[in-house]
Amino acid sequence: MVEEVWQELSKAKYIEWEGLSKMRSSQMHKLKCVTNIFFPALRISGMYCSSCLTYHLSFCSATCKEALKSYNRLDNPTADVSEEHLNELDEVFRKAAKADTPTEVPDHLCCKITLDIFRDPVITPSGITYERAVILDHLNRVGKFDPVTREPLEPFQLISNLAVKEAVDVFLKEHGWAYKIR
Repeated sequence: MVEEVWQELSKAKYIEWEGLSKMRSSQMHKLKCVTNIFFPALRISGMYCSSCLTYHLSFCSATCKEALKSYNRLDNPTADVSEEHLNELDEVFRKAAKADTPTEVPDHLCCKITLDIFRDPVITPSGITYERAVILDHLNRVGKFDPVTREPLEPFQLISNLAVKEAVDVFLKEHGWAYKIR
């Protein structure tokens, strides 16, 4: 029953992440299109048209204006948008998209037996972390020993690994794609 609840929760969390990811991707695409149009449209013969700049700045937020000020745009409307600034903007878009790109789950967040991300990690006296249900099943079916080290192991020796649990929670919060069940 616990496994079924986890699977349903994982599906719901993944669907939620997928919807938010699509929305973020769409917003980023629109923003990238606007910036690709906005910067070249403001340049006339390598210089900003000050009336165009003033018009477009009237729609900018305070943060946008501050960013433009920091690049000396408002103080000097004839300043040129350098290739370096456009590259910086592309880098921002790449970094923003990186969080929504599925990769491999780090090994230290996965059970050594199932290779799935931890839900209820426990640590053994030998220092190896396993998924609680999986190691208890191993102890009941196979024998009372650690599957990796082969040292004797009893269920009462298992201790919840709260550090790994917290790390998994943080990872899942930042990488919702990891909820997807194989």
